[in-house]
Amino acid sequence: MFTSDMAESRQKTVVLQGVDAGMLGEILSYIYSGTLCVSMDKVQPLYQAADLLQLDYVRDTCSSYMAMNVERSTCVDLYKFADVFSVNHIMTLCLQLIHRSFVEVAASEEFCSLSVNQLTDIISHDELDVKEETTVWEAVVRWVQHSREDRLHHLPSILPHIRFNLLTSDDTTAIFEHPLVKENPGSSEVIQNVVQKGNLNLKPRLGMTTEMALLYNTAGDSNELLFINPQEGKYISCSYKPEDLPDFTAITVTSDNNIYILNTKGSEDKNQFSLFKYSHAKNLWEQASVPSISKGPEDDIYEEHLFEVDGTLYYLAVYDGRSLQQMRKFNPHTNLWQECSPLQLDITFDAAAALSCGSHIYFITNKEMHRYEPREDRWTKRTPPGIIPYVCTAVAMGTEIFCTHFPFNNTMVYDTESDRWQKLQGLENPENLYVARFPIIFVLENQLHILLTCISDLHDDMVYLVYVYDRSADVWKELKANLPINEEYHAFGSYSPVARIYLPYLKST
Repeated sequence: MFTSDMAESRQKTVVLQGVDAGMLGEILSYIYSGTLCVSMDKVQPLYQAADLLQLDYVRDTCSSYMAMNVERSTCVDLYKFADVFSVNHIMTLCLQLIHRSFVEVAASEEFCSLSVNQLTDIISHDELDVKEETTVWEAVVRWVQHSREDRLHHLPSILPHIRFNLLTSDDTTAIFEHPLVKENPGSSEVIQNVVQKGNLNLKPRLGMTTEMALLYNTAGDSNELLFINPQEGKYISCSYKPEDLPDFTAITVTSDNNIYILNTKGSEDKNQFSLFKYSHAKNLWEQASVPSISKGPEDDIYEEHLFEVDGTLYYLAVYDGRSLQQMRKFNPHTNLWQECSPLQLDITFDAAAALSCGSHIYFITNKEMHRYEPREDRWTKRTPPGIIPYVCTAVAMGTEIFCTHFPFNNTMVYDTESDRWQKLQGLENPENLYVARFPIIFVLENQLHILLTCISDLHDDMVYLVYVYDRSADVWKELKANLPINEEYHAFGSYSPVARIYLPYLKST
C-alpha cells in the first residue's frame, strides 16, 4: 500500500474500513509479540480483520479454532459466518452437524436467523436426520413465521425443496390448507406442479433409511434378495421376476448409496458384461447409462469384482490359475472403460479377497497382498496376513481391513496406514453345530458382523447365527437371527455389501 503508486501512499491518514479497533489492537499485539489469544467472542471479527489485512497465520489460527468449536450451540452461527467468507471446511463441518441434529437445530432461535439461501441449502440435502418429511416442512413454517411480512414471499422458492414424494396424501393436503400457503397465491401453484411431476429422484432423507446388508438366495432358481439388519431385528425378503433381477456376478454400493450390479446376460454379446443400477423407489434394477465391459476368455475367469474409489468405478477380473489379473476403470469424460495397470502375482492362489478401502483397492491372499494406487496407476506389495491358511472374506471399516477364513477360528485386522496385521479373538464352533459354509462378513452401523451357516450334529438342521464384534472387549456377541431356514444365502464376493434402504419401498413391492 505504501511502497506502490496507490493513493494511500500519498495520504497522511489511512482509514481502515470494516476493522474493529479492539481487533486491530489484538493484531498489533500479535505482530510485536508473536502471541495470539483467540476466544469464541472475538474469533469472527479477528478472522475478518486478518482476512482484510492478509495476515494468513492469524486467519488460519482463527479457522482452526472455529473448527474445534463446531458444536450444536455454535454450528448455525459459524455456518453463516463461513458462508459469508467462503471458509469451505468450516461450512462442511457445520452442515454435517446441522444435518445430524436437524430436529434440535431447527427448534433453536439461531435457525430463524438463516438467510433464505442458507435455509434452502440445508433442507435440500439427503443427509438430514429426520424420520418424516413433515419435520422439514415444520422447520420452514417456523422460519417464515419468525418474520412473516419479510419472508412470506420466499415460500414459493422454498417449497420445491420439500420432498412431497415422501409425504402421505393427508400430509400434502394439510400443507395445501396451511394459512401460509393460502395467504401466498404462488405457493399452491408450486405445490401442484411439484406433486404432479412426482419426482422419484428425490431420495429419502438419511434419518428415514435403515442400513441393511444384502444377501442373495442361491437355492434352486430363486430370484430372491434378503435385506437384513440384525441389530434392529429386521429381515426383509424380496422375490423378483427374472426380468427385474438380472443374473449377476458382482455388486457394489457407492458412497452416494447407488447400488450397481454386473450383469452376465444383459448383452447380446457373450463377451460383454452390462451394468445395472438399483432403483430404490421401484425396488428393481435398470440398465445404467454406462457402456458394457468386455471380458476375457470365459473359462478362465475365477470371479469378478466391482468397486468404487473416490467416485470412480473399477472392474477387476480375477483369473483362475493365472498370475496376471486385469482391471479397468470407467472414465465418465470419454464414457469408456479404460485399462488399468494389471496385477502381477508371484504365485497362484486357492482363495483370495478383493475390496476397496479409502482411496485404494486391495487384493489379499494368505501369502501375498497388493494395493492399487489410483493416482499413480500402479500396484504395490503389502504385508500378507500370514497365519490365515486361505483368505475367503475381507471387509473394510474406516482405515482398517478385517478378514477371516473358513471355519472362522482366525480373524485378523489390518491397519492400512501402518501396514500391520493384528490377530483378533476367534470364535469356537457352537456346541453341537459345525460351520457348513464360508462365513459372511459385513459392516453395519460401523460394527463388524459375521453370519455363520451351521448344521446341527444331532438333527442335520440348518441354523443361521449372527455375531457382532465388540472391539473394546475383544469378544463376539451373538445376535438373534430370524433368517428363514433351509435357504442358501451367500454374500456378493468377499463380503456382503451394505446400503441405506428406505423400508417402505421394499414393503410396497
